[in-house]
Amino acid sequence: MQHFHFEFIGRKKLWFGISGAIIVFGIIAMMLGGLKWGVEFQGGNQFDVRFKKAPSVESIRKTLDALKLGESTIQPVGAGNEYLIRTKRLGTDTRVQVQAALRKAFPVTDVSTRDIGPGWGQQVTDGAWKALIASFVVLLLYISIRFEFKMAVAAMLALFHDGFVVVGIYAIVGLFEAKTGLTWIPSEITPNTVAALLTILGFSLYDTIVVFHRIKENAEIIGKRTYSIMVNDSMNQVLMRSINTSLTALIPVFVLLIFGGQTLKDFAFAMFVGLISGAYSSIFIASPILALWKETEPRYMMIREKLAQAQPSKKKAAQAEAAATSSSPAKSFTSESPRAENVITGVTSAEAGLPDEAMTPTPKQKTAAQKAKKKAKKKKRR
Repeated sequence: MQHFHFEFIGRKKLWFGISGAIIVFGIIAMMLGGLKWGVEFQGGNQFDVRFKKAPSVESIRKTLDALKLGESTIQPVGAGNEYLIRTKRLGTDTRVQVQAALRKAFPVTDVSTRDIGPGWGQQVTDGAWKALIASFVVLLLYISIRFEFKMAVAAMLALFHDGFVVVGIYAIVGLFEAKTGLTWIPSEITPNTVAALLTILGFSLYDTIVVFHRIKENAEIIGKRTYSIMVNDSMNQVLMRSINTSLTALIPVFVLLIFGGQTLKDFAFAMFVGLISGAYSSIFIASPILALWKETEPRYMMIREKLAQAQPSKKKAAQAEAAATSSSPAKSFTSESPRAENVITGVTSAEAGLPDEAMTPTPKQKTAAQKAKKKAKKKKRR
C-alpha cells in the first residue's frame, strides 16, 4: 500500500498567506459595503398570512418577486397553512400591493401586518455573542486541562480564523452581487447565518482536537525529531480521517444548498463555507501555530540544535568515506599474486595452481588441524 507524506509545516507561510488574503479581501469588501444585514437586523415589515390551502414557499416567493421582494424571508408556521413573510421596510402603498397580490394569487383567509424593529435581530446577536464568549472560556479551560494551554490558544485562534473567513466570504459575495446584480448565492446575514456560524465552530474544534490528540501521543515518542517534524508526521497520520469526516459533513450541506430552497440557503451557505474553513484551519492553521510556539521551548530548541550540529558531521563523514573509496587503488588479481589461502596449510591458490574455491578446507582437514593443535599444547605443558 502506498503512503503519501505531505509537507504541511514547511509550507506554513503559504497556508497563512492564503488565509490572510481571504480575510484582507473580506475586510475590504466590508468597508465597501458588501456586508448586508437581513430584515431581522435592519428592521422591516412582517406579514402574517393564513391560507385555505397551503401554497409552496416558491410560489409565494414568485408572487413577491413581481414586486421586487423575492429575497424576503418566508417561514411556515403551525400546521402549514400559515406563513410569516418578512420584508424590508415598506411604505403604506407597497404594503397594500403585497396584500392584494397575495389575495389574488392564493385563497387567503386573513392577512395582518406589523412593523419589525431591529431590536429582535439585535437580541439574537447579543445572545449569540454571550454564548460564544462563554463557550470560548469553557473550551479554553477544558483544552488547557486535558491537553495544554498552548494547544488551547492555537485552537481558539483557528476558531477566530473560521469566523473571519465566513464573514469575509459573505462580504465578498455581497459586494459581487451588488456589482453584477446576480443573487443566486445568499449574502445576507440572518439569524440562520448566526446559528450556522455557531454550529461550524463546534465542528472545526472537533477536527482540531483530533489532530491535537495525535500530536500529544507522538510528543511522548518524539525521538530524534524536531517538534515541527513530529507535528507534520502526526498531521499526515490523521489526514485521511480529516478528509473523510469533512466530506461526510459537506455532501448533505451541499445538497441542501442546491435543493433546499431560498429559506434554507442562507443557513446552508454559511455551513458550507464554514465546514471548508474549519477543515482547513484544523490542519493548516492550528497545527502550524502550535508547532511555531512549541519550538520556542528550551527542550525542543535543544533537540533542534543537536540535530543541526549532527547533520554537518554526518555529511563530512559521508564525504570522507566516498573520497577514501574513490582514492584507494583497485586490487588486481593475476596468476602471480596470491589469492585465496588455505587456512590449514597456508598455501595460496596461485602457488597451488588451483581455483580459489578449491582452497577451502574440508571438514576432515579441519578436524585434523584441531587435533594437531591439541597435541601441540600438551607437548608445551610437558
